[in-house]
Amino acid sequence: MANSNKNHGLPLSAGGALITLGIIFGDIGTSPIYVMNAICSGHTISRDLVLGGLSCVLWTLIIITTIKYVYIALNNDNKGEGGIFALYALVRRYKVTWTIIPAIIGCSMLIADGFITPPISISSAIEGLTIINPDIPTVPIVIMILGGLFVFQQFGTKIVGGIFGPVMLIWFSMIGTLGLLQIIKNPTVLHAINPYFAMNLIVNYPGGFWLLGAVFLCTTGAEALYSDLGHCGKNNIRISWMFVISMLLLSYFGQSAYLLSNFNEQLWPEGKSTFYSIMPKWFLPVGIGVATLATIIASQALITGCFTLVNEAMKLRLWPNMKVLYPTTHQGQIYIPAINWFLLAGCIAVVLIFRQASNMEAAYGLAITIDMLMTTALLTYLMYVKKKSPVVVWGIPLAFLTIEGAFFISNLLKFTHGGWFTFMIACALFLGMWVFYQARKLRKKHTEFVEIKDYLEPIKDLMHDETIPKEANNLVFMSMANDKSHIDSNIIYSIFRKRPKRADIYWFVHVEITNEPYGATYSVDTIIPGRLFFVRLAFGFKVEHKVNLMFGKIVEEMVKTGEVDELSHYPSLRKHGMPADFKFILLNSRVAIDDALTAYETFVIKGYRLIKSISLSTAEDFGLEVTNVEEETVPIRIAPSTQINLQRIAKR
Repeated sequence: MANSNKNHGLPLSAGGALITLGIIFGDIGTSPIYVMNAICSGHTISRDLVLGGLSCVLWTLIIITTIKYVYIALNNDNKGEGGIFALYALVRRYKVTWTIIPAIIGCSMLIADGFITPPISISSAIEGLTIINPDIPTVPIVIMILGGLFVFQQFGTKIVGGIFGPVMLIWFSMIGTLGLLQIIKNPTVLHAINPYFAMNLIVNYPGGFWLLGAVFLCTTGAEALYSDLGHCGKNNIRISWMFVISMLLLSYFGQSAYLLSNFNEQLWPEGKSTFYSIMPKWFLPVGIGVATLATIIASQALITGCFTLVNEAMKLRLWPNMKVLYPTTHQGQIYIPAINWFLLAGCIAVVLIFRQASNMEAAYGLAITIDMLMTTALLTYLMYVKKKSPVVVWGIPLAFLTIEGAFFISNLLKFTHGGWFTFMIACALFLGMWVFYQARKLRKKHTEFVEIKDYLEPIKDLMHDETIPKEANNLVFMSMANDKSHIDSNIIYSIFRKRPKRADIYWFVHVEITNEPYGATYSVDTIIPGRLFFVRLAFGFKVEHKVNLMFGKIVEEMVKTGEVDELSHYPSLRKHGMPADFKFILLNSRVAIDDALTAYETFVIKGYRLIKSISLSTAEDFGLEVTNVEEETVPIRIAPSTQINLQRIAKR
């Protein structure tokens, strides 16, 4: 089966750049709605505060978003794919076990971010209505929009996806124009280009360092520039970013110019929006409408990103199996019902707990700083193993770690103000993924493999032993062993001891998830001609596990080459040209009841069983026809048996 070398991602074009605006830049693009407000809220407007905060925003967008993500991260793609798991798949090749930790932490933090990004974005936009009508209840409106957004996921975005790019183009053009009009009125705000003002805020302004937690909000969404690389392509992202950062900076500079012109030495009240303040009153309904559409698109992109992230985690065996649907073929969109409703419940909880966007700002950003630190750690190791120059390997990452570390420390202040919510979610996700990973690692470590050659004669004899009822013409076992010389002892146990299983042809199938994002290949080793085969299937970590379909194609090709017989081996059926039947045997390992386990092993195993109880079955994960599948439980020994001093005594 040929490996797919398809170039995933859009080619560089005006259309590709427009689509990129709708897919990637929603989160970071809607940050101007609340960033300057978060910096200034509750403070007296002053030159040091405004120019210092603005300078921090400018240089954060340049250093973190542009240099780290748009330049360095996009240059470290995995066959055109990006994101924390694509990066992990790259470094995993070097057999360093610790890299799994930042990958799992990063994934947990990104999903936890999915609980607060839609509420804060949509709330920030909808709260503009209070300028028109101060008594309007915004919380029910936000919950209704969130509910509609998540309900819509099951239908896919193909119908409305075409408007995402044009809407975001209108959005960026609008915020840039509004900002430019204010800059013209007060061009002194351009002094913020000087990084002196950023350093002055951090070092000299009272509590200035802790304002970095608010400044950081300007770059939330930068991870999407990397994780959605496969959808849009490197060149489209870079070209689009030049336009996006220009419009973002015009908006930030314009809001700052407005503050200095109209509220210098005045207290900026909490809850008042700097973003909507620069709009003419007659334009407010239009501005609120466009902002609401932009935040919905931003939320849509984040939800889709969470689906993709979880799907990749499942393929890498870091997440329990869940039902994955494909509502449309638009950009390879997927839909995971369990994650969809989980996110909706969390988003509604955030809205009900925090009520206002200003309260959410106080909780937002902590999880993302941790994710960025994890990405930096993996990028640093990747550059190290690629033997880059010492300046590149240590100098650049040290600069990122210093800046991101400062953001992380400043964001710690948010923990008691609501940051605990996303941190709690992230910790629960990390614990689940870690238990899942450790349990599989434990099973793999203690699964015994035996030499196939030692069982060839018993298998031949079993094939011809008519005193044993035939299980099937073709008996297929899913194997952990990945070479033709060995096989899992559990399979031998199932064939000979669990219940002797006679068949005409035995197949041992090993499925491996590769470090490549795409492609599906297979190889076949003949152990006993026409009777026993070892099949090795290799899937990219973004490819569906359609083992049943793939195996069917393999058999078809082997029938054409004469390696196997497609007709039934039952004489009465063969006489009429009936095809042979196939039966898949799936073995579920169970720890031997007399194992003496440590407390940690007991915790891992019980946690794994709990997770497995709410996940998809192995048969559904592999895309097997349940009518042709039989699942068995077989013992696995991972610890010495409990020692019992048992003696036989003479009968009196």
